[in-house]
Amino acid sequence: MPQTRRIFLRNGAFALVGTAAVPAFLTRSLEAQTLAARAQGKVLVAIFQRGAVDGLNMVVPYKEKNYYRLRPDIGIKEEQLIVLDDRFGLHPALSGLKPLWDGGHLAAVHACGSPDPTRSHFDAQDFMESGTPGDRATTTGWLNRALTAQDAAAHNLHHTALRAVAMGAELPLTMAGPVPAVAIQNIARFGVGGPSPAAQAMSGDFKAMYDDSSNTLLHGTAQDAFAAVRALKGIDPAQYTPARGAKYPETAFGRSMKQVAQLVKANLGVEAAFADIGGWDTHQHQGGAEGQLAGRLKDFGDGLNAFWTDMGDAGENVVVVTMSEFGRTVHQNGTLGTDHGHANVMFVLGGPVQGGKVYGRWPGLDDHELYQNRDLAITTDFRQVLGEATYHTLGAGNLNRVFPGLNLQPSQFLNILKA
Repeated sequence: MPQTRRIFLRNGAFALVGTAAVPAFLTRSLEAQTLAARAQGKVLVAIFQRGAVDGLNMVVPYKEKNYYRLRPDIGIKEEQLIVLDDRFGLHPALSGLKPLWDGGHLAAVHACGSPDPTRSHFDAQDFMESGTPGDRATTTGWLNRALTAQDAAAHNLHHTALRAVAMGAELPLTMAGPVPAVAIQNIARFGVGGPSPAAQAMSGDFKAMYDDSSNTLLHGTAQDAFAAVRALKGIDPAQYTPARGAKYPETAFGRSMKQVAQLVKANLGVEAAFADIGGWDTHQHQGGAEGQLAGRLKDFGDGLNAFWTDMGDAGENVVVVTMSEFGRTVHQNGTLGTDHGHANVMFVLGGPVQGGKVYGRWPGLDDHELYQNRDLAITTDFRQVLGEATYHTLGAGNLNRVFPGLNLQPSQFLNILKA
C-alpha cells in the first residue's frame, strides 16, 4: 500500500499515517466531494470470506451425481439440505439465511469468481480486493475507486469522515485509495489519541493544531474527523441494543456486523463499509452437515440474519455483497477436506435485491465440464456482481474507473438489483 496520508483507526485511536509533509489526500478528497451518488443515502457493505470458502457445500448442487461421487464423506445429503429450488440447497448451518431468501432479499451467484488462475491465497485476495485480477501493481481497492467514480450530479454533496469504514485494526486493500477511509476496531473506543492520559493530551494538542491551522483544507477535514468522534460518542455505542430482537453471534464477525448496523442506522454518512470473516481454509477434516465448515457457516449465516433483522426499514437502502478469493476442489482429498479450487458462490442481500434466486450460468460438474479436471468452472466474473452493486448503490457511473481494463457495461449485469 502506498504511503499516503490516511485517517484510520489503530487500536482504538485515530492516526495519521505516511511520510509526506503535505497531506496530499486532502487535495484529492476535494474531487470526491464534487461527486454525488445516484441514490444518495444508500450503503454498500462488502464482506470478505478470507481463506476460500467451499461454495459447493455452501450452496449445494444436489442434483449433480458427480457432487456425491467425488464427495462421499463430506457431501451434504439432499434430506439434510435447506432446499432453495430444483437444483440448489443451502448447507443446514445456514438456516439463518432462509428467511432472507424467502422474503426475496437474498440472492446467490454460483460459478462466480476471478478469471485469474492463481491458487495462492495472498495473490487471489489481493486481486479480488483490488478488482484487477493478474495485476500485482494495483495499490488501490475497487470499493474506494467506486466512491471516486460516482456521477457528478450534485456538486455540493458533503461527505463525512465516516464515508468509508472498515471494521478492523487496519485498512484492507479493498478500501485503499484516494478517498479517506477509516478503520474501526471498536466504535465504543473510537477516538483520537486512545484512552491513556498521555494519549488524551496528544489528542488535545492534535486538535489544537488543526483548530489553529490557517489551511482551510486541513482545518475542514480535521473538523470532520473530530465531528466523527463526537458523533460516535453521541450515539453511546456501548449501550446499543439491536432492534427487533436481533441476536448477533458473540464472535468477531457478529461484533463487526453489529457495529456496521449501528453506524448505518445512526445516519453518520456511511456510504461504504467492509468486514471480513476468516477460517475457511478447510484442507483437513472439513466435515459435512456438521463439523469445522458448519461452525463457520453458522457464524456467517447468523451474523447476516441478525444484521438484516436489526436494520429494519433502513435495510431498504442497504446492499450487502459477500465474496471469497476462490472456491475449493470438487473432490474431497485424503484428509477429508478440500484443496484450493476456482469458481465459488457470492451472496447479495438487501432491499433492492431481486432475491429468492440463484443467478449465473451453471456449468455442471460432469468430468468434462470441470476446470483443469478438478474445479467448478467460472461462468460469471465477480466484477460483474460488484459492478452492478456499485453502479446502483453508490452511483458509480464510471465503471472503467472502478474496474480498469474490464470495459464492463450495464448490459452485462445479471440484474440482481432493481434498476
